[in-house]
Amino acid sequence: MSSALLATLGTNEVLIIINNFLLLLGGIAALMLGIHMMGHNLERAAGKHMRRLMAKATKNRFIGVGTGAAVTALVTSSGATTVMIVGFVNVGLMTLTQAVSVIMGANIGTTITAFITAISTTGSGIQTASVFACLALVGVLMNMFGKRDIIKYIGMIFAGLGLIFIGMHTMSGSMSSLLDENANPKIAGVVKDMFRAIGGAGGNLTWQIPVLFLLGAALTGLVQSSAAVTAIVMSLATAGVVDMQFAMFVILGTNLGTCAVALLSSLGTSVNARRTAFVHFSFNLIGGIIFIIPLSFSAVSVGLANFLESFIPNSAIQIAVFHMFFNIVTTALLLPFQKWLVKLAEFVVRDKKGAQSGSGEEDETLDIRLLKTPAIAIGQARKQIIKMGKLAFANYKLALDMLLSGDISQIDIFNEHEKHINEYNRYISSYLVKLSLEELSQTDEKKLSSFYHVTSDMERIGDYAENIVEYAQTVIKDKLVFSEHAEAEIREMDLHLTELYKYVEMTFSEITLVHMKKVLAEEQATDDMCAQMQKSHLRRLNENRCTPEAGAVFLQLALNMERIGDHMTNIANSVKDYAPRTKLASKPSEF
Repeated sequence: MSSALLATLGTNEVLIIINNFLLLLGGIAALMLGIHMMGHNLERAAGKHMRRLMAKATKNRFIGVGTGAAVTALVTSSGATTVMIVGFVNVGLMTLTQAVSVIMGANIGTTITAFITAISTTGSGIQTASVFACLALVGVLMNMFGKRDIIKYIGMIFAGLGLIFIGMHTMSGSMSSLLDENANPKIAGVVKDMFRAIGGAGGNLTWQIPVLFLLGAALTGLVQSSAAVTAIVMSLATAGVVDMQFAMFVILGTNLGTCAVALLSSLGTSVNARRTAFVHFSFNLIGGIIFIIPLSFSAVSVGLANFLESFIPNSAIQIAVFHMFFNIVTTALLLPFQKWLVKLAEFVVRDKKGAQSGSGEEDETLDIRLLKTPAIAIGQARKQIIKMGKLAFANYKLALDMLLSGDISQIDIFNEHEKHINEYNRYISSYLVKLSLEELSQTDEKKLSSFYHVTSDMERIGDYAENIVEYAQTVIKDKLVFSEHAEAEIREMDLHLTELYKYVEMTFSEITLVHMKKVLAEEQATDDMCAQMQKSHLRRLNENRCTPEAGAVFLQLALNMERIGDHMTNIANSVKDYAPRTKLASKPSEF
């Protein structure tokens, strides 16, 4: 930079620089907010489709690449996608090998955001920006007056897209003002000298290549958005401050910098989740090295820059094309070596002998990283609630077996199960509270609200199982005996509860109402059976075929089993608020 020229700047020029610098920062803020709004609401609008895409990613590596690209195009951030993938691997939704191809695809998908940003620099400047900026107003109006969730989401997608163009236009305008040699010749000279010093247009890149690469990586890691740094480079290139050679090396650095988000998110996760983050880092580092080596030769970098300029007049779009070219070529080169990347990750991130992969079951099942994708987090919460239900019902069966057999040798197993049920209740409830703080769709809000009640119902089933164990201890201690008829009634009641549980679990896990008739039929059967057991008890008591002590236990057992059936039915009924209506379960009278 020319120190003599800098010294000639007066107060007015300094104020102009400050004002335009503040505008540049405001433009960056609008751009980042727009990217976040667009990606977040695309995810909310397409949550179900994202789950389906992720399910397909497990089929083969090519589908994995396509899935990663599609999901990243939706959320507009490869970092966000990689954080999701780390979470999926951590909870077992995806293997490390499957995650590699999805990560590669994520790098391709993020280039879509670069193209959207580049479009704002095309046409006649303000006209292009103003047309797309109007989407922000349209989107806000849709969000304010739209009655359906999908309309509100689309509105916020439009608002985000509009903010991207407003941000880019503000950034470009601030740089153009600084570089206007007619209006501010001194300022333009200072700015151009500054960028030439670090390898800008007309500068010497021989020794600055690693500096530019690390600059791109550091800035991206700092703002946690490669799209924002890419947009800054595009605005500088559009203003003529930097050339294509400068942009290439910074863009290569941004790809490495975006790994910072995933690396930080992997702290405290399972070994495979940390390996997933390392695969992301190694993939981008290797890809950057593959490109840096040939581009370090000026003949190659200048030749590539001239080639892009020959058929793409817009410098911002040239950068977007290079960004996509780099990621596609890197993926094509490294995809065949997918297993070697996994082996490298396994070598660097090793298992510690005797160490657990997580601090507790909750760390391995409900990952807080999934909270940023509520649709998937809701699905994971449902899976854990189902596990809790299985354990609660298994404990009921164990308790009843101890009572009927008169053998409580398995009480330690029962107590361990009960401890896990209470732990499930605590950590699922805690996770649901955290999830409730995220922006949820109306349907997901209904699911979340019902989950609180479902976990409570399952915990109550576990409590009634504890009561049955106490009855078993009383029977053994007092040497009580049930008559054959009483025992047969208990077993018949148990058969109805077992059938009821089967249909309740299918209703809750499949989110369907087609089993509700059978649920209600079995629930009614438990009510009827409880009434019959009470009448039979009185008859046996009057006929002196039952002792009052055994009869008291029998009556309490009947009531507890009937209440277990009530809580099971509550779980099935919880699905009514959000399950799709079917022909078999479309009339309220059927419930």
